[in-house]
Order: sequence, then C-alpha cells, then structure tokens
Amino acid sequence: MDDLTWEALLPPIFASAGIDASGTLEIAPLTGGVSSDIVRIRLPDGRQYCAKRALSKLKVATDWQAPLERNQYEVAWLRRANTIIPGAAPEVVGEDRAHGIALLEYLPAEDYVLWKAELLAGRADPSVATAVADALGRIHAATLNDRTAAAEFPTDHLIDALRLDPYLRFTAGRHPELADRILAVLATTANTRQALVHGDVSPKNILISKRDGHPVLLDAECAWYGDPAFDAAFCLNHLVLKSIHLPALRNNLLDQAAAFANTWLGHFPTELRAGIEARVAALLPCLMLARVDGKSPVEYLSEANRQLVRDRASPHIRRPPAAVAALIADLRSE
Repeated sequence: MDDLTWEALLPPIFASAGIDASGTLEIAPLTGGVSSDIVRIRLPDGRQYCAKRALSKLKVATDWQAPLERNQYEVAWLRRANTIIPGAAPEVVGEDRAHGIALLEYLPAEDYVLWKAELLAGRADPSVATAVADALGRIHAATLNDRTAAAEFPTDHLIDALRLDPYLRFTAGRHPELADRILAVLATTANTRQALVHGDVSPKNILISKRDGHPVLLDAECAWYGDPAFDAAFCLNHLVLKSIHLPALRNNLLDQAAAFANTWLGHFPTELRAGIEARVAALLPCLMLARVDGKSPVEYLSEANRQLVRDRASPHIRRPPAAVAALIADLRSE
C-alpha cells in the first residue's frame, strides 16, 4: 500500500462526487475491522461521511493477505443491495479504485446500534434476527440464478482468500482427523453458483436502526456470486457461539437461530430449500470450529468454551444433519 494520507486521498473523491470539501477535514479513526482502515470525516459545514481503505495484509495474528480490488466489489454489493431493499446498506457516495477506497454515508451512534454490542450486553431482541434473515433472504432471492449479477461479481479468488482458505482450509490443516469432511464442504461451497453473497454476515457488521429496527449490512468486502448457504451459516454461527458464551441467553439465542433459518429459507423456491438447508447444516459446524481454530478466532470465548465448541462441532462435521433444526436441537440437548 502507498503512503498517501487520508488528507491527500479524500479531496479528489469528494470532488468527483460533486461535494464541496474545501477547508480542513476532521478525520477520526473508527474501530471494529481487521481488513480495512476506516475513518469518519467531518466537513467544515458539519456534514459527516465514512471512508474505508482496504488493507493488503489483514490485522490478525497469522499472515493473511488479501487482494485490494475487493473494494470495488464491496461498492457494487452495497449499491445492488440498496436497489433491492432501500436502506439495507450504507449509501455509496464515491470511490477511488486505484487506492481501494470507498466513501460512504456515515451512520451515527445516536441513530443506530451495533447488533454485536447488543448481543454481548445481553440484549437479544428476537425481532433483530428475523429482520436480518428477511433482508438477507430478499437479497438472495432477488439475485437467484441472475446471470447479470454473476458476471458483475467474478470474485472466486476473493472469497477463497478471505473466507474459504482462512476459515475452512486453514482449520482443516489444524484438524487432520476432520480434514476430509471440512475440505468436502469447502469444495461444495466453492462450486455452488446460485445467488449474490455478502460473505461476512456477522453481528459486528450489522447496524440496527433505533427508529424502526431495520438492519443495515456493512463491510461487503467478501462479495461473491456463489452459495447463499454461506451467508446463512456464517450468521447462524455467531448466534450459536454467543449461546455458548452467554449461558443465560442460551435457549433464547438458539431459538433465534432456528427462527433465522426458517425466515431465510422461506425466501427460496420450495424445490430448492432442502438442498440449500443441507449445505447450511454441513457448513455451520465447520464454521464453528473455524472461529476457534481458524485464522480469525472470535475474541470473546474463554479457553474452556473454545474447547466446548470443538467438542460440539466435531461430531456434526463428521455426520452433518440434513436440517438446521436438527442441528440446533442437538446443540440444545448437549
């Protein structure tokens, strides 16, 4: 990455967007991501924006490189999602592809809460999970078998670098006894082309409007035309892991996971649901294991709970159930 500063990079982006940004820009870093530098920009007249700049080396303990062109596909995903569901993603104000920068609307904390923060604080509103599932299902359904969308997102190399390799292939290398099963799931995921995938549907990437409860999906750097089961399994995984981390909310969060799966699956044609659900049920335990032993482990689990995740995920990797409900029921009974 070059060493140009935000102060040097931003004015041309504002100018190309037709925004007068003359004067001193107030630039403050924002936290929360490992793959980008993110800042809030306040113009002299008080207007605020957000800018993201993709990093070639992600901010994690292991060596994790990722192509910078993912930024342009994130911008494309955000724009397409907003055409399907207005307000489902931040508005794209401008971009600088040469430097991997997206200029976005700023969504202030006084108007939005972060779903992850709410869950970890013990505020697990069931309506949020179903609202996220509904939005995700609508985006998947709107792009189902869409050749135009498929052509717009030729990002197999990106989903491999950002998700399949660091989550599944890396984890398979750490668990040779499960490697064949994990790599088989990886191959199925990689070879399924069905709908537009966000690739990082995590509570840390979802803001909830305080006004009407609608979700806003952030950070679509992993955008890919591929298997929608990946998005559902990725989000379900976070509900499952938090049910382990927060025992007082365990049944509530597992109920939310079941409701999420039902709401999301309802957006697909009946004849496709069994196959999609089976892929979710196979992916979910692999992702559970990946979030303790992959390149991007969740930060909130104790070592005892990490072992608990391993113990619960492993038998379901070996023998995945065909239905998400059966997997959740097994996790509940365990």
